[in-house]
Parts: sequence; C-alpha cells; structure tokens
Amino acid sequence: MSVPELGGRGPLIRTFSVHCRQRFGMGVGKVPLDVGIPCPNRVQGGCIYCRPASFTPGYLSGSDGIMTQLTRGKQQLLPGRFSHYFGYFQQETTTALAPDKLLPLLASVLADPQCLGLILSTRPDYLPTELLERLSALVHLSGKECLLELGLQSLQEKSLRLLNRNHSVEDFFSAAQRVRDQGNLELGVHLIMGIPGESVAEMEATLSGVLACGIQALKLHHLQVIADTPLHSLHLRQNLSLFTLEGYLELLLRLLPLIPADITIHRLWSTSHPDILVAPRWQVLPSTLSPRLQRLLAARKLFQGCRSQGRNSSA
Repeated sequence: MSVPELGGRGPLIRTFSVHCRQRFGMGVGKVPLDVGIPCPNRVQGGCIYCRPASFTPGYLSGSDGIMTQLTRGKQQLLPGRFSHYFGYFQQETTTALAPDKLLPLLASVLADPQCLGLILSTRPDYLPTELLERLSALVHLSGKECLLELGLQSLQEKSLRLLNRNHSVEDFFSAAQRVRDQGNLELGVHLIMGIPGESVAEMEATLSGVLACGIQALKLHHLQVIADTPLHSLHLRQNLSLFTLEGYLELLLRLLPLIPADITIHRLWSTSHPDILVAPRWQVLPSTLSPRLQRLLAARKLFQGCRSQGRNSSA
C-alpha cells in the first residue's frame, strides 16, 4: 500500500519504514533479540503495566544463545520481505547486563553483513558512561548504526511514581545527555499516553520536553491493561478511564503536527495479544489503524511536523 502524501510534501508520517527507504533505499526489518536477564526493576515490584508475554515474540527465548535467536528470527521475519535488518534488543533492560558480557553479544550481531545496526531498549538509570563510551567505540568500528531507546513513559513525576518506574525525570535528562555526548549514538524515547491522572496538556508537555532533548526517534502508544499485572488489579478497583480508539486518534492528530518531520516514529499504538489484553479492547484489526490515521491526517491537511518549531517542519 502506498504511503499517503499531502500536496507533494511526501509521507504524512516519518515511520520506520519511510526512514529506512530514505536512509538505505530499501525496507529494513527488525529482528528481536534477548540477552537473557530480567529487568532489574522487577526486584522493586516492576512497572505496574508490564508483563513480558505482552511483548515477547513466540519464537524468542532468552535461554537460547544470541546467534541461535538471530538465525531463528531471520528465518521467521526476513524471507520475502527484507534482505537487511536491525538487531532489536527490546526485551527487558538490555544494558543491565555487565558490559563485558553485553558488548561481545552486540559485536557478534554487528558482524553479520545483513545487519545495518542495533536498537537497544533500556531504562534511563542503566546507562553508565563507561558502557556508552565502549558502545560508541564498537559502533564506530562497525561502521553501522545504534539507536538507544530510553523507556521514559512520562515526564510527570507523579506518573513515574504511579507506574512504579523507580527512576526520576532527572535520571532521564542525565541519560539523554550522556547518549548525545557520544556523538555517534542515536537517541530515542518511549512514551505511554493516557496514564491515569494525566491530562492531555501534561501529555503534550511530556512530548515537548523530550523533543527538546534532540531525539532522533520516538515510540508512543496508549496505555493498555494486561491481565495479571498490578495495573489490572488497579483497573478492577477503580475502573480506569482509558482511551477509546476515537479519542486516541484525536490525540495523535494533536501531537503528530508538533513532532519535527525528521524524527522517526517507530510506534504509535500497542497491539497486545487479545488473550491477555483486558482493556481497552477496540475491536479493530491492527492493520487498519495506520490507514485510518493517515486518512484523518490527509482530510484535515495535517502532517508530522506541520506545527513544529526549530527543526525541519516539512514531511
């Protein structure tokens, strides 16, 4: 399916697919990988929304070696679609693994000619300067790319406490600066929209705050209640107000114009498996969400970055 455009400006949203076609001249896949350690926040109760089954591919097992995972992932995800990929370390908190163990694993993935780079998901409080310096050197030697995706969720301290994140807003700003200081590591941020108690104005303030950090990538989605999590228990007690599909699309129509057009958007919603999703249940196929949003943007003559300031504002 072609990407909708508006008045010759190009794609309305700079998705990961659009970015890769512009950057590499082709589509590029993501192969999920797992270094095999649990998130350290679990010893403090864990984030109230988190359940690994909601984001772990069925074929992936952290007990397998990285090269076994890589071989299986490439067989599952690449044939007939992509010839190249990014190693996608989304599971748990990748950088909690000791550098002397983590860096050789990353080097082995970067050595694959089909690999164009790495995407490492982590927490702001698990990015020591020593690791970043060594990672920067490894990426430089490989001649490839590396995106560090910081799980932040919100710049509202009250929300971080509610979610039991056990890091502060200042931890995020400090980590973001250390990533930027390396020069060759890209910075991405993961946000959750619709955290209980947050207003739309606060969500917009969070977005503005992370945009000011000079990020290259953004992942955001609506809050989902997953079965057998502390958030599930909270929802049963309080019947939390969650985004309807229409409400969330309206939020995206408000936020996307504020996001500079040179920022790559890796995700705009979460689509947990219906067997474990409690709420909200939108009763739509995930494949219909992007076309629906694109049609709304085009109808209102909106596009990513059309109301941003200070960076490229043309899609």
